[in-house]
Amino acid sequence: MSVIVFYSSVSGSLEVKKKQDRIMSVLSSKKIPFKTVDISQNSESKDLMRKRAGDPTALPPQICNGDAYCGDFTAFENAIEMEQLEKFLKL
Repeated sequence: MSVIVFYSSVSGSLEVKKKQDRIMSVLSSKKIPFKTVDISQNSESKDLMRKRAGDPTALPPQICNGDAYCGDFTAFENAIEMEQLEKFLKL
């Protein structure tokens, strides 16, 4: 399985862009391989993200490991703070 970051390349929100960049930056710096899925390119990806998150209104960024949902940006930041990023990412 691999870490998947659901994100949107088209967002009017600077806050969303910052959150997405932060996640990708942290994963890259820790050399954790991940795949990105741009939900703005097709609605199936957005539906998949929301299904995995268990929230029909979930917004990016959302993180999964394969089919297993890990969490959103807040949960990601909490995992870093608690030094439990690998556990959060189900690695």
